Amino acid sequence: MGETVERRRDEALRVVAAERRRLTNLAYRLLGSLADAEDVVQETYARWYALPERRRAEVAAPGGWLTTVAGRICLDLLGSARVRRERYVGAWLPEPVPGGPYGSDPAGDPADRITLDESVHMAFLVVLESMTPAERVAFVLHDVFRYPFPEVAAVVGRSAAACRQLAASGRRRVRDARPPAAPAGERAALVREFKRAWEAKDVRSLVGLLDPDATVVADGGGLAPAVLEPLSGGERIALAVAAFADAQPGVELLECPVNGQDGLVALVDGAVAGVLAFRTAGGRITHVWAVRNPEKLRPWG
Repeated sequence: MGETVERRRDEALRVVAAERRRLTNLAYRLLGSLADAEDVVQETYARWYALPERRRAEVAAPGGWLTTVAGRICLDLLGSARVRRERYVGAWLPEPVPGGPYGSDPAGDPADRITLDESVHMAFLVVLESMTPAERVAFVLHDVFRYPFPEVAAVVGRSAAACRQLAASGRRRVRDARPPAAPAGERAALVREFKRAWEAKDVRSLVGLLDPDATVVADGGGLAPAVLEPLSGGERIALAVAAFADAQPGVELLECPVNGQDGLVALVDGAVAGVLAFRTAGGRITHVWAVRNPEKLRPWG
């Protein structure tokens, strides 16, 4: 009898521990910050183990309980994040995660637990940032993680019908912002050519690679040099890139997957000084997101 109870307890512990990866993935998509996602997961587990053992034994679906708690914590954080970001120096961008072996931690860095699908592409995360907190939570839980609306309602604190409307609104935002699918290999070729043109300070090639209405958004957070406002226009961006390459001759660029897509990592004296993510359409680069805030480059070593 005692052995049976012990086995059940051990099995319950394994089930709860196995939820960590899924919770980290959920929180990262909801918050756009790996550091905050880890904090949410830690707080979620703290609340679980703070329950009396009898109460934990009564929870029929521990995974569902953990998801509900993590989702509610994220919802609260998203509300306060809007206020914090109003005081942020310059543009705020989601925290990039490595999409390959460079920067990964074999000991188990949280970035290694992020599933690199379309829902973590930088362009997708940027669209999520435009949503209201409730809209974002409803959309991510339902459309990305496939939770039914009654379960989404338990997290958001609204009716299932209201959550259905929130998710539909989020879906429209994503659809309106999504460019036509680029041919296979186009992004990789454009990023490679962008790297070559940057290193050569080849303004003409840069202009040819960039869409005339291209935009660069940089996030230094007041902790690293970065343009405070988005920079628009292919020619203007090309001149700025060449000027930066002139001013920073020691920068080394490496091709590296960023959030599951082709990107670049900038090294200065061997240390990661920036991560660049790209969006392409029509055979040109339409968006560049440059993260320079050192607090957001932790997963990159």
